[in-house]
Order: sequence, then structure tokens, then C-alpha cells
Amino acid sequence: MPEEAVFRSVTQSDLADVAKEVVKRLNTIPVWLFHGEMGSGKTTFIKAICRAAGVEEAMSSPTFSIVNEYETREHSKIYHFDFYRIKHEAEAYDIGTEEYFYSGYPCFIEWPEKIPSLIPGRRAKVSIQVENNTERTIVISVHEREEENRV
Repeated sequence: MPEEAVFRSVTQSDLADVAKEVVKRLNTIPVWLFHGEMGSGKTTFIKAICRAAGVEEAMSSPTFSIVNEYETREHSKIYHFDFYRIKHEAEAYDIGTEEYFYSGYPCFIEWPEKIPSLIPGRRAKVSIQVENNTERTIVISVHEREEENRV
């Protein structure tokens, strides 16, 4: 995948193919930031990526738990965060986000704008834009070098 990839008119049935493109980068980019309005499909896309990475268990949004841990067929881990409900960045820090983010395991983060100073410089950003009821535009940009934290 180039530094930026744009997938237009993505339907639910196309998600598995786009997810495979993300999985190809999970070994080099562990932290993935998901941006999009409420209901744009962030959780749905994360579930598709987890399936493509070998997660077989049931998955759900970690809206209330803040983080869900999934296991792949190869017994690796994937962490899925949802920071929508936190009021202060310190809440995310207190659950040990740094340990998760620097664990080397894939971390998928919904609502990363709530924790800007905790985001590592080495990350990928996924923006999901609603085209209509059934189609989305997904833009993936990769930031592989350490740099100032900017969500």
C-alpha cells in the first residue's frame, strides 16, 4: 500500500478486500487511528480487519469497556479501543494505553482525537467518509517515522 490509499464507493461486501490491504501492514504499523462520524462504519471496518487477521471469536464495540482484546488463530493479540465516552485523556492513560500502543500488537483506535498526546508518532490514519447509505470512501495514510503527535 502506498503512503496514502483511497478506496471509493466501498460497500459492506467490499470491506474484506480493503481489510486485507490493512492486514498486510500490521507487522510494520501497529497503531491504527480510525476517524469518521458516528455511524460511519468504524467498528464494522475494524471487525473486517480482525477477521482478515484471523480473529474467529465474536467481536463488539468497546464503547463501555474502552478496550477489547481479541486473539487470532495464530494466538496473537489485537486490541480495539473506543475512546468516545472518556471525559479526560488521563482516563486513557490510567488504563495503560502506552503499554498497549507499544506492545507491538495491532491497536485499532476509535475516537483518537480524545487522546492526542498519547498517540505514537508511528501510526496509520483511517478516515471513513459516508457517500450514501451503502457506500463509503476509506482513506488510509501511513506515518512510519516518529514525529510530533498529531491526530
